[in-house]
Amino acid sequence: MAKQLGELHNPATWSLALATLAGVAAFLYPFVLPGIEQVADQDAANAASAPIFFAGLIVVILAVTLTSLADHSVGTSRTIALLGVLVAIDATLRLVPSFAGASPIFLLIMLVGAVFGPSLGFQMGALTLLVSAFVTGGIGPWLPFQMITCAWVGMSAGWLPRHESMRRRVIDLAVFGAVWGLLFGAMMNLWFWPFTAPGVEVNSSLYWHPGMGITETFSRYARFYAVTSLPFDLFRALGNVVLIALLGTPILKLLERYRRQFTWQPWTNA
Repeated sequence: MAKQLGELHNPATWSLALATLAGVAAFLYPFVLPGIEQVADQDAANAASAPIFFAGLIVVILAVTLTSLADHSVGTSRTIALLGVLVAIDATLRLVPSFAGASPIFLLIMLVGAVFGPSLGFQMGALTLLVSAFVTGGIGPWLPFQMITCAWVGMSAGWLPRHESMRRRVIDLAVFGAVWGLLFGAMMNLWFWPFTAPGVEVNSSLYWHPGMGITETFSRYARFYAVTSLPFDLFRALGNVVLIALLGTPILKLLERYRRQFTWQPWTNA
């Protein structure tokens, strides 16, 4: 209980909470507008709001980093250096051709969050997508939404239980990776889905239009997701499970060894 109360007073916790609220608002704001201008090009959707969201994300990442530096329980300079190395490695993995939606970048994001906690996991996810966008040329209005979604992957991985059994941890991470393999696609579709509607004059059961109720919105999106994204997301989920099963144990052990070396422990009399 005392540990949970201490986390509530941690500035990094508040930074992550604010980032999450901002991310949720960025994804959902088109649905609460009385109407939106439909655009033919999906890449043009959110073009006006994406730079604002991107700038806000950069500020939040800096805030989380600075609040982490104030945490004297961690060897912060070495941890930040390790984060930089891991981000560079993971960003270059974007150059590896993905297979039907499966990508290797999620493995390190999940494992870093599981070992070092929500704050570092958040930074790992957001910075990996930011750096990889420069590496691959994937800069566009979708980037801040990819950053916040991958940041949530790393952050939520930090909430997984740390079992003594490495096998149980790997199993939890495999299940976690499968769930996020589906969630990532389902959430990323939301950044453009409201802008792809052909118009209220076209009778379609796949698209959103202003004035729909919550039930109909969920029903239409479920059909849209099943038709467009679900097959690719199943491959992503399967890819996460396979990579965790093959590489989860050795990488977890390596990261845990670094965490123990970087963590400051107060002196106690035996």
